[in-house]
Order: sequence, then C-alpha cells, then structure tokens
Amino acid sequence: MTRTQKTVVVLVALVALGVGLIVNKALDGNAELNPAELIDAGIILLPQSRTVPAVSMIDQDGQPVVLDQLKGKWSLLFFGYTYCPDICPTTLAQLRQVKRDLPPAALERLQVVLVSVDPERDTVSQLKQYLGYFDKNFIGLRGSIADTQTLANALSIPFIPADTRKPGYTVDHSGNLAVVGPDGRQRGFIRAPFNTQKLVERLPGLVKRD
Repeated sequence: MTRTQKTVVVLVALVALGVGLIVNKALDGNAELNPAELIDAGIILLPQSRTVPAVSMIDQDGQPVVLDQLKGKWSLLFFGYTYCPDICPTTLAQLRQVKRDLPPAALERLQVVLVSVDPERDTVSQLKQYLGYFDKNFIGLRGSIADTQTLANALSIPFIPADTRKPGYTVDHSGNLAVVGPDGRQRGFIRAPFNTQKLVERLPGLVKRD
C-alpha cells in the first residue's frame, strides 16, 4: 500500500469515527447539557442543590406526603390553586402538552405537582376533580398556609396569602416552577412564560440525570 493510500485510509477512518460520535450523541439525547440551551428554554439550574423542607401535606387522594421524601422522579412543582382565573389553567394546560410530546423514557422520570396556595377552598376532592381536567397523573398537594409558605419560600417561589374573608378572593402567586431532582433536592427553576416546544426538546436531557 502506498503512502497516499495509507493516508486515504486513515482519513476515511477518522471521518467514520467522527460521524459515529455525532450519531451516538444524537441518539443519546443530548449527552451533555448545554447551559445556554437550557436557559433559552427557561430552565435555570442552581450551582448547588437545595434541601426541600420536610413539611407534611395531603395529596388529592387524601394520602399524607412529606415533601422532603419526594424522590424517585424529577418533579416540577407549581404553586397555584383551583379557583385561579388565568395563570393556573394556562400553566397546567401547557404542562399537559409538554407531557404528551415527551418521549416515553423521559415521561417515566417526570411528575407534575400542584401545591395549593388556597387550602381554604382546595379540598382533597376539589384538587382531584380539577387536576383530572388536565391530566389524571398530575399530583395535587394541600397543607396549612404556614407549611405552604415555608415550602414556597425555601424554593424561592413565594406567594401572598389571600384574605379569605373576602368573597371571590384571588391569591397572588408566581407562574414559575421549582425543579426537584430524584434525590428530593431542588435543582433549579423553570421560568414563566413557558415555551412548550423548547421544554420538550430540553427536558429529556435533564431528567435522564440522577
């Protein structure tokens, strides 16, 4: 084999290796998360994870839940309420769409949790019925206002408790989501308003992590 032929063989091998690496990365579903792409999708990761307070709540089935034990899956926590006129139904509809468009592998590792900021009206049955309009697998949680504020403040998504003596009262709250990892610790936020297409593109690369 001549020197020229050897050079051609080496170049072909290098090209094949490069193509293989590109294809493998594509199939791997974004092996390394690109911070700029995550930020563009509204996903902000914390430099260090945070402890989630061990507040006790009740889910939409009446079962007790301790928030620091929210483990095993990636959780998107949204602070809202069932009588919300705008932010909550819009957000839950968007999250339903995101779930519908995610690949099965990512969907299995993700759960959506609505934490009620209006436990006065959001009874267990009310939460279950309301969430059922969007996705039967959405989780609803209610607890005391004090515990809910402790949780919201710790996750840096505060809300202003309403004066429940006023008829038809509303609750001021954020549209952002808290991102909690499968270890039960907060990993970051998703900023509102949401771009559902970009979330569908970026969440699989995030939730494949442990």
